[in-house]
Amino acid sequence: MKYIHIVLLLVTLSLTPVLSNAQSGTIKGFVYDDENGEPISYCMMQLKGTQLGAMTERSGAFIITRIPEGTYVLSVKYFGYTTIEDTIVVGRSTITKRYLLKKSNTMLDEFEVTADAQRRVQETRTSVISITPKEIAKMPSIGGQPDFAQYLQVLPGVISTGDQGGQLYVRGGTPIQNMLLIDGMLLYNPFHSIGLFSVFDTEIINTADVYTGGYGAEFGGRISSVMDIKTRDGNKKRTSGKIDLNSFGAKLLLEGPLVKLKEEKGTSLSYIASIKGSYLEKSSKLLYPYLGEVGLPYNYVDLYGKLSLTTTEGSKVSIFGFRFDDQVNFPDIAQYGWNNWGAGTQFLVVPGNEPTTISGTISYSNYSSQLIDPAFYPKESSIGGFLANMAFNFYMGKNYFTAGFDLTGYKAYYKYFTRSGMMEEEVDYTTDVALFAKYKYNYQDRLIIEPGIRLQYYASMSAAVPEPRLAMKYNLSRKVRLKLSAGLFSQNFTTITSDRDVVSLFSGFLSSPDRLPYEFDGKEMKDNLQKAAHLILGVELDIVKNVVINVEGYYKRFTQLTTINRYKMFEINPDFIWEKGSAYGGDISLKYDYKNLYIWAVYSLGFVDRYDGKINYHPHFDRRHNVNLLVSYAFGKQTRKVWQTDLRWNYGSGFPFSQTQAIYPHVTMGGTFSGDYVRENEEIYYLLAELNTGRLPAYHRLDFSIKRKFYFGERNLVEITGSVTNLYNYKNIFYVDRVTAEIIYQMPLLYSFGVTWSF
Repeated sequence: MKYIHIVLLLVTLSLTPVLSNAQSGTIKGFVYDDENGEPISYCMMQLKGTQLGAMTERSGAFIITRIPEGTYVLSVKYFGYTTIEDTIVVGRSTITKRYLLKKSNTMLDEFEVTADAQRRVQETRTSVISITPKEIAKMPSIGGQPDFAQYLQVLPGVISTGDQGGQLYVRGGTPIQNMLLIDGMLLYNPFHSIGLFSVFDTEIINTADVYTGGYGAEFGGRISSVMDIKTRDGNKKRTSGKIDLNSFGAKLLLEGPLVKLKEEKGTSLSYIASIKGSYLEKSSKLLYPYLGEVGLPYNYVDLYGKLSLTTTEGSKVSIFGFRFDDQVNFPDIAQYGWNNWGAGTQFLVVPGNEPTTISGTISYSNYSSQLIDPAFYPKESSIGGFLANMAFNFYMGKNYFTAGFDLTGYKAYYKYFTRSGMMEEEVDYTTDVALFAKYKYNYQDRLIIEPGIRLQYYASMSAAVPEPRLAMKYNLSRKVRLKLSAGLFSQNFTTITSDRDVVSLFSGFLSSPDRLPYEFDGKEMKDNLQKAAHLILGVELDIVKNVVINVEGYYKRFTQLTTINRYKMFEINPDFIWEKGSAYGGDISLKYDYKNLYIWAVYSLGFVDRYDGKINYHPHFDRRHNVNLLVSYAFGKQTRKVWQTDLRWNYGSGFPFSQTQAIYPHVTMGGTFSGDYVRENEEIYYLLAELNTGRLPAYHRLDFSIKRKFYFGERNLVEITGSVTNLYNYKNIFYVDRVTAEIIYQMPLLYSFGVTWSF
């Protein structure tokens, strides 16, 4: 109860400065793109001649509080748009404004501070990277189209285990320890089996924040990372869309207004819908005959739709839904398929006269998968449940306070067969409740402190876990900034997957298993949760104009982990065992983005270790060195740069794996002492060396694409793209059959092309 009292105390203290706003004036409102009505985030709002101002949020909302009475000029400024200057008379009341910015070919003065630079000064931004569709479009277009999943792989601390069936591991965390939210709704598997494409269309993304550790109190239920994706609304002014045809698949995007946004009327109702699919199983046999008869047997279909209502005051409600399907068929090896569907609503309420906003989400999503392996019994798994949350945001100048709650409930199902051939089914129901609070204090743009607290309650095991969080930034100057983040984290469900394989398609979902030893490493285990502590230190350097260097060192201590009992010999042995471990290292990133040239370079050094009570070992995703280089250049004689070339090179040192020591025939004798061992055909068994003491060869790949744009009037654009994946055709290992020693490689040299029509 004492933690609840702390949260309530923070809420009470926060109300004092809120009430003081009644003694001064407040300006709040929204900023939209005049062309399509889309909210403009991180737009600079400044009262000229004062230090008072704000930046718009993702919703386009802004609030400037504690304004003395008087007449002011509010400057509304965003790069690439015409600046608006609005004269406002401020009294002891709240003034609501709505601005529609028009795009401009005239760039801002080179000495003016960009919104991105201002964010680096005013926000902690520790261990987080924001991604936009504009940046994703600078990736080489694998298969003819760039994708969010491809861009994730060039981020600091993110490791991909392969092109086919590869998973993403973030600074020592496994995929199940990464949370992915789309408009506040949980996604349990956001990436297709081929590993190159995400389930959602890049064109529907507004912004995506990737937290590789040390995230705030508003996030919980995962112990490694968070990917928070916000989709955009449909075009509020006119019907528009995009059609894409390429070597791997096709997609269609449509959007438009049901009630148009007008200058004099702020209410609008719009829709956006996307469908995309792959015909790679068919096209690969035609375009890439050198891959053999099987080709690339990957198929998927993704559907997404959203309806958004925005009022004149800026309040908003959205209804959205999706269905994603994925199929893989390797003849004589495995058949794997999954589907994911869900629906929900998200709202934003802007009270008329208060410097506050209220936001929330109610959603349900379900994920199910099946693996059919000729050499083993089939497996099935599913997980589905609801999520409801609400957050109350109080604004006090450059400071703000946020408090809210999360409520989640889900059912996890896993069907498998034991070694003796007996079918087992696991069904788990659980409900989690969380309260959280966070306060941001900005002292003269010099010191920013964000303390937070999250109280996570796991009803299925009656466990309450306090999770303090802290983020800080100290601006030594406008060009040098120190930052820190730390916190405690927990989660209560896991997946069943083999730790012997670098690439594994299937994962079985379970709530925190109860078939665990009561003790670990000489200590009594009080609950079955997974827990971690994070510490991240960093420095940001603006060494020269338009060049930003970010250096971060991190340490994640995994104090409680659960994994499959690899030592199990008999049915009475526990299915799971405890582990602990750590992940530590550092990342260096360099970003140059000016006019026609974009450069993104990242080097990551990482160490991941585990201890299971008997041995210390490195898990299969422990990669010591990882290098990514991304270069994009736009050129052409016209004002519009109609040509664009993109290049990405990736190098990764070898993953650990368990080497094969011996292969031998095994006779089961029919499971009885009287079996006919003379006539019975033996089974092939293999003996493995110590866990993950070997290392695979290094991975490296070069991708290249070139794009040509053709403009037809103001609203029609045709883009033709050609790309080459694995340009120098390096043979990266995907899979090795331990018995036959047959090697299957990752993506070979693949050429692809695509045509896109935007209207």
